[in-house]
Amino acid sequence: MSVPHAPHTFGATTTATEVIDGVDLHGRRAVVTGASSGIGVETARALAAAGADVTLAVRNTDAGNHVAARLEAELPPKSGQLTVGRLDLADRSTVETFVADWTGPLHILVNNAGVMALPQLTRTPDGREMQFSVNHLGHFALAVGLRPALAAADGARIVSVASIGHLFSPVVFDDLDYRFRPYDPWTSYGQSKTANVLFAVGAAERWADDGIAANALMPGNIADTSLARHLDLEQLAGFMDTTGLALPPGKTIEQGAATSVLLAASPIVEGITGRYFEDCAQAQTVTERAGAIAGVAPYALDRDNAARLWAVSEALVR
Repeated sequence: MSVPHAPHTFGATTTATEVIDGVDLHGRRAVVTGASSGIGVETARALAAAGADVTLAVRNTDAGNHVAARLEAELPPKSGQLTVGRLDLADRSTVETFVADWTGPLHILVNNAGVMALPQLTRTPDGREMQFSVNHLGHFALAVGLRPALAAADGARIVSVASIGHLFSPVVFDDLDYRFRPYDPWTSYGQSKTANVLFAVGAAERWADDGIAANALMPGNIADTSLARHLDLEQLAGFMDTTGLALPPGKTIEQGAATSVLLAASPIVEGITGRYFEDCAQAQTVTERAGAIAGVAPYALDRDNAARLWAVSEALVR
């Protein structure tokens, strides 16, 4: 992996194209989940433009094939190949099939797909609360299943797309599926995003000897994605009153994908693992949610929490 042509100062307005400039990923293979819309598409575009062969792991393969065809028409010569694989993170059988069908090393795994603020309590076929299942458990099962391929890459990276929404809630281990608490779309989303960060902490600890680095990130406040498709205008208008969280400045999709691409491919973060990034830099810890527009909660980086979540997740995906 080559060093960019010139030093960059990356920040909130940096784009994925700027991050990948000068990076050579030929011979590398990547998987990007949720790559049929939003920052997943831009992440796949950037990695392929640098030469990586990218698999778009998507629930709707028709949409994935449409995106792949569009990107192939837009990418420069000598870009990596694009393929589409079916992956429904709420359906464990598709995760198992995706893993079983994978052969050879995997250099980059971007756990990007997600759902946000489902208005009603929704459960997967195996009885799990939908946001926790899709955002965390499905990706956990995928990464664990692909661990041999990641280890074979000798220097693989896992990118876990979390959110400032993790400040809504820690992982409530005694009631993951809202069988006792009244369901709330935001605390549910929050604990799933906290789990995304804790997964990176846990993977960094367990898989370091395999040469696997794992980091989590907040992509930014990006309006033009499908993530907020379940929210109506009234919910969006009352967002800050409901959550006590201030929104950070808005980003374009190209800017929103930048931190994912940094963690997936940039030599700048070589050797860094088990951390949480935002705006292309490591985040500072915060001690309360009120008024926060950035930062990471200590409970999301806590190694004991990460170990407990890992054990619980292993039991739930068996």
